[in-house]
Amino acid sequence: MSQNKEYTDQEKQRLLDLARLWHKCCPTSEKDFYIESARSSSWDELDKGLSKRISFGTAGLRGRMEHGFSRMNDTTVLQTTQGLVAYLRKLVKDGQELSIVVGYDQRLHSQRFAEVTASVALKAGFKVYYLGTTSNLSGETDPSSDDSGDKSYVHTPMVAYGVKAYKASAGVMITASHNPSYDNGYKVYYGNGCQIIPPHDTGIAACIEENLLPWEGNWDVRNNLRKGLEDGSLVLAKEELTKLYVDEVKAKLINRPTISFGFVYTPIHGVGLEIFEKVLSHFELKQKLKVVPEQADPDGTFKTVSFPNPEEKGALDLAIRKADEENVALVLANDPDADRFSVAFKRKDTGKWQQLTGNEIGILFAAYVIEELTPKEDLKKTWLLNSTVSSQLLGSMADKLHFNFTSTLTGFKWIGNKAIDLKSEGYSVPFGYEEAIGYMFGVVDDKDGISAAVMWLQLYERWFSSGKVDIATKLEEIYANYGYYKECNGYYKTPDTETTPRIFNHTIRKSYPEGEHYPKKLADFDVVEWRDLTLGFDSATSNNKPELPVDASSHMITAVLQPRESPAEKVRFTCRGSGTEPKLKVYIEGRSEQGEEAASDVARKCWNTLRDEWFRPKQNNLEEVV
Repeated sequence: MSQNKEYTDQEKQRLLDLARLWHKCCPTSEKDFYIESARSSSWDELDKGLSKRISFGTAGLRGRMEHGFSRMNDTTVLQTTQGLVAYLRKLVKDGQELSIVVGYDQRLHSQRFAEVTASVALKAGFKVYYLGTTSNLSGETDPSSDDSGDKSYVHTPMVAYGVKAYKASAGVMITASHNPSYDNGYKVYYGNGCQIIPPHDTGIAACIEENLLPWEGNWDVRNNLRKGLEDGSLVLAKEELTKLYVDEVKAKLINRPTISFGFVYTPIHGVGLEIFEKVLSHFELKQKLKVVPEQADPDGTFKTVSFPNPEEKGALDLAIRKADEENVALVLANDPDADRFSVAFKRKDTGKWQQLTGNEIGILFAAYVIEELTPKEDLKKTWLLNSTVSSQLLGSMADKLHFNFTSTLTGFKWIGNKAIDLKSEGYSVPFGYEEAIGYMFGVVDDKDGISAAVMWLQLYERWFSSGKVDIATKLEEIYANYGYYKECNGYYKTPDTETTPRIFNHTIRKSYPEGEHYPKKLADFDVVEWRDLTLGFDSATSNNKPELPVDASSHMITAVLQPRESPAEKVRFTCRGSGTEPKLKVYIEGRSEQGEEAASDVARKCWNTLRDEWFRPKQNNLEEVV
């Protein structure tokens, strides 16, 4: 077999050692795969599958399901769980019970990965609140199982909720959210019910490296689950926890239970329909729920879509077609693990369908929460949150209406933990969001697509069900009150993971004037504010130190610019490297008092400036996606 590179004897020996380690760790017939590769001198195959271990970070694990240390499989799930329980043991106080919540979605092999996770935790002496089934195990664990039977899937927020409800040490959800069907993931929640943040990610990663060899008995998954049932350390918790969750959604979020309008719902082959129907039982629906039949059932192959992400072009086509057939003007969608939420509506003025952006949904939710649900006397003790790459219209709204607002780093791990901190100080945090269609309403300290759907139904009933006003008109009213904000978000696909740091270090930062921390001008724009969370600089603070966490290993620059030809307008951008993909992401938001078109124009001009001055797609072999 031809090789893409020449390997030295030292490199070959390292790969042979990794192949032997894989053979020791893997319990199935796949354990011989890399030994056979070594025998046939398939060094590229060994290098690809074994050299770079699938990385554990604040998002846990996510990757393609294949054999090898670089992929998602039984072995890397077992090793990760051994590292997680070893880390939690270090933190436990004497006499404190160690426990973990484990759930999974409909993806291929999700159930098996959850069973392996539960097996390791049980063997380590943990109590496991298991949201799956033991009466119908996966085929990998029990070859006699009926794969057509109940698999007891849950939506991702249920694990976060379970950690809080059971005061568990941690939670693990097996999901890759809206990734393609060949991916899966391992999402970790800490004992506060939030996704982990530093230093827990590096602590767990270090413990994984220290515990790569399988502990004795951990691969006896079926018997470990059986013994857990017998001695009570394995608790089948889905039914109880679902009732607790639905009851809390009802108590905290439902105050307009009569829904007069019709709508179409799609879970996009995911787990959302089961829990959504349970929540809807507490509403009085004047029209029967309409579901996209081709996408209603959980299906890990996602047979009607290439990418099961509601934001992707074409993902809602079947739902819109169903809405036209049913003569309704509203489509609601969850992504497959139902932690995200999207909306499409038929415009009254054109009769055409429009899908709202994540920011537009977030702006409408924020206005509804503040204008309709929060008494004026409570505004000073109320905080709304979003991520730093989401719309800053909430800041303008906060200034005018006198509530509190702040942005966090990207990701709900930061939004959720900030909400917990504020609530511990006596504040109310009724809403937080990120532009990637994630919304938080306080039932869990994480994004929850079911809670978002519940709130949207009531928002729509209050503002739009009469037909006098539509969504586009309401958004125009909000912009007229608080300023016109329009986004121009996109990304550049990079040829490798080294391209992004090279552009930041050798193109962007090398362009600064000598002795300066940032440029004062950028083409036809003046720089008003500049924040570099890699270098730890912020021009807007008195000591030039950022209020947000600094991370020298990442790349993230945020700036506010002012076009010289129209100084009444401003544009804000954030450029950052993706933590999981070879992408350079760009988030731009233009602001104008003159209208949407002016705000859009300044945002697009900023995109073009950054492209031409910094990113230079042809020179850097980048693919522009905007």
